[in-house]
Amino acid sequence: MGQARVRLGYLLNRARNIRPGNLVEFAKQTQRVSKAPLPVIIADMLWCSVKYDMGFRDYAVWDIRLLNAKERATWMTHPKSYRVTKMYNTAEGRAKLEDKRRFAREYADLLGRESIDLRDVDDAELAAFLERHPKVLAKPNDGQGGGGIDLHETGPDTDAAAFRAEVTAHGQSMIDEFIVQHPEMSALYPDSVNTVRLITFLDPQGAVHLLAAVLRIGNGAVIDNFASGGMFTMLDEDGVALYPGVDKNSNVYREHPVTGTPIVGFSVPMYDEVVELAFALAKRTPEAPYVGWDLAITPNGPVVIEGNHNSSVFQPKPTASGVRTGLLSVYKDAIGF
Repeated sequence: MGQARVRLGYLLNRARNIRPGNLVEFAKQTQRVSKAPLPVIIADMLWCSVKYDMGFRDYAVWDIRLLNAKERATWMTHPKSYRVTKMYNTAEGRAKLEDKRRFAREYADLLGRESIDLRDVDDAELAAFLERHPKVLAKPNDGQGGGGIDLHETGPDTDAAAFRAEVTAHGQSMIDEFIVQHPEMSALYPDSVNTVRLITFLDPQGAVHLLAAVLRIGNGAVIDNFASGGMFTMLDEDGVALYPGVDKNSNVYREHPVTGTPIVGFSVPMYDEVVELAFALAKRTPEAPYVGWDLAITPNGPVVIEGNHNSSVFQPKPTASGVRTGLLSVYKDAIGF
């Protein structure tokens, strides 16, 4: 599918589904860093959506209002990411990553954790699994973005049949061992598993390119997802957090608001192993060259949460980082679009 055709289709779809409320919401968020009147911000936001192929949330989160034209042109955006996904990730690759049952089977040797599907086990096998794992996560087979996930505390007295009925009623069939994270990761925020997202591109020659390395930190929820109140910061080549954390409402955190742990300078433990695992996953997935891999770190090493064929885009926020240019050139150098 040609790049121009994909872009035109995306723009037409956005035009049909544009919601004025979103424009106002992100314009008001932008006013936290700009004193411009709302109509001026909204007009600029609409201009940037066409000129730079930029989403409204992109405009707000990355402080685009504060940047000049040359700086604005350096940002990777979610519409651009969507085009890369459509052009390079095949239907087979998307299915391989979206179907959690299939994912658990095909990547079993790399997962580093135990996962079962209720459709594949009887109540005796389920009871044994629940006895082995005092905490489990119940997930829908095709869930996205951390949605539809529930945490359960289980044990030898758990009624397997009743558990099955409860989670099935919630549309959940995948049951994952709850990950006990590395103590250093827990020190950031203990009530969610804090993860690293590594966005990779597998080129036609079989080389893996690391496009972005992101530390995602929970804040008030059992998952660290950005949409669920979590925050993110960018990592350097050694796995050290470069900037304060940022959430979806553009709040900036130099320390975690719950634990007080400093975010800038935090070093992800076993980071070399994290990168090695992500590269192994990427090479296993030629059907989807462009993937965001979510990895957690346990005391025994990194484990795989999931692969996202439609990964969000992560870049430094100018008002939090002082960096006024985005990662578009990194993506272009690797992918060539």
